[in-house]
Amino acid sequence: MALANLVGVVVVVACIVWVLPGGPVGDVGRAAAANAALGAAYLALVVVPFAVRMLERWLRGGGRWLHEGRAPTEAEVTAVLRAPLRLFVAAVVLWMVGAALFSVLNAVIELELVVRVAFTVAFGGLVTATFTYLVTERTTRPLAKAALATATTKVRRRRMPGVATRTMLGWTMGSAIPVIGLVLVAIFSLADPADATVQSLSVTMIVLGGVVLLFGGWATLLGARAVAEPIIALRRATERLGQGDLTTRVEVSDGSVLGLLQAGFNDMAHGLEERERLRDLYGRQVGEDVARGTLERGTSLGGEQREVAVVFVDVVGSTELAATRPATEVVDLLNAFFGVVVDEVDAHGGWVNKFQGDATLAVFGAPEPMPDAADRALATARALARRLPVEVPALAAGIGVAYGSAVAGNVGAERRFEFTVIGDPVNQAARLTELSKERTPMLLASADAVEAASPTERCHWSFDGHTALRGRPHPTRLAVPTDQHPR
Repeated sequence: MALANLVGVVVVVACIVWVLPGGPVGDVGRAAAANAALGAAYLALVVVPFAVRMLERWLRGGGRWLHEGRAPTEAEVTAVLRAPLRLFVAAVVLWMVGAALFSVLNAVIELELVVRVAFTVAFGGLVTATFTYLVTERTTRPLAKAALATATTKVRRRRMPGVATRTMLGWTMGSAIPVIGLVLVAIFSLADPADATVQSLSVTMIVLGGVVLLFGGWATLLGARAVAEPIIALRRATERLGQGDLTTRVEVSDGSVLGLLQAGFNDMAHGLEERERLRDLYGRQVGEDVARGTLERGTSLGGEQREVAVVFVDVVGSTELAATRPATEVVDLLNAFFGVVVDEVDAHGGWVNKFQGDATLAVFGAPEPMPDAADRALATARALARRLPVEVPALAAGIGVAYGSAVAGNVGAERRFEFTVIGDPVNQAARLTELSKERTPMLLASADAVEAASPTERCHWSFDGHTALRGRPHPTRLAVPTDQHPR
C-alpha cells in the first residue's frame, strides 16, 4: 500500500510538470521547494500519525483475537471484513485533504498551478485509493477466511460492498475518472488555446489513455477475480455435492452477498448431510423399504391388509442371563445374536419389524407384497436354526413361523407412531416360539405357512400333530423341519 501511494505521488508530480497542458511556471524553483516542504510536513504531521492511529484502532477492534489465539467476536469479524473499505476511505480522505492544501499553496505561488494541482492530486488519489482497496481486499482474504471460519456467529448480513458496488468502483476509478480528465483537458485547452500545443495535447492524451487501458484493466481484473474465484469454488463444490460427497464445504471468504452465498451453500450441504444421516438412521431402525414407503405414504395412521409370513425369534433364559452376567457382556451377546438374525432376514428379502428386548419379529410380505413370502420365511427360520447354535452358542433361541392375513401400517398417534404389522400371524408366531423352546431343534411352523410355500420348500418340513395355542379358538397344526441341519 505504501508503494502504491508512492507511485501515485510520482505520477501526480509528473503529470503536473510534464503532462497536463498549461503555461510555464514563473518560478519553478520556488514552487518545487514550497511543494516539497509542504509534502514532507504533510507526510510527517498528518499521514504517518493518521496511519498509526488507524492501525492501533484496527488492532483493538479487529486484530486482537489473532494475538490472543481465540475465536473473534461479531464486531471483530466485521472489523476484519471492513478493513479494505476503511483503508480506501482513509486514502481518499488523505489525498483529498492533500489536494486542498496543495491547491491553496500553489494559489499563493502562482494561480496558474491551482487547477492542474487540484485536478491531478484528486485524480491520482482516487485511482490510488481504488487500488489500495482492491489489493488490500485480496491480500487480507486469508485473514477474512480465518475470521469467518472460527467465528462463533454466522454470516447473517452483508458487511462489505456487494458485487455491483465493487464493479462500479473499479469502473469509476479505472475508467470514468481518466475519461473525465480527458474531458477537462479538452475544456482547458478550448478556454486557453494559446497554452495547448499539439505536442502537449498529444502527450496528455497518450498518458490519460494509457491510464485508462492499464489501470482500468488492472482494476477490472482485480474486481472480476474477487467475484469469479468464490463462484468457481462454489461451482466445484456443487459438482462434488451432486456426486454424493455430502461433506463438501466451501471457505467463507467474503462479507458481501458472495459470503452469504458461500454460507448458504454450507448450510445447505450441512442440511443435506444431516438429512441423509437421519434417513440412514431411520432406515437402520425400521428398514430401508419401510423408510422409503414412509416418505411416499406420509404420516397418516392406518394400514393395508397383507398376506404375510412372520418369523419370531426369542432367546431362552434371558432373565437368568441378565442376572448372572455383566450388562455389557449381555449386550455384546445380544448384538452378535441379532447380527445373525438380521443377516439372514435381509438375505431372504424380509423386514425386521422390531427388536423386543431379546426377541426379534421379522415379516415377509410387508410393507411390499411378496408372492413367495412363506418360502422366504421358512427358509430364513431353517437357516437361523442352523447358524445360531454354531455362531452364538452362549444363547439358545426358539423360532416360530406363521402365515396369514394381517394389517401393515402406521399405528399410534399423530405425534408418535410406528410402522408395524398387527394380526393373527404375529400372535401365532410368538406362541409357536414359546412352544418350540421345549423341542429339538427349537423351531416350529404352522401348517398354514408350510402349505402356502412351494413344493421345493415344503419338502423340508413334516407335519407333527395339533396343539391348542393360548388365545386361539381352534387347535393349530404344527410343522417341524425334517432334519436338524437343513441346507
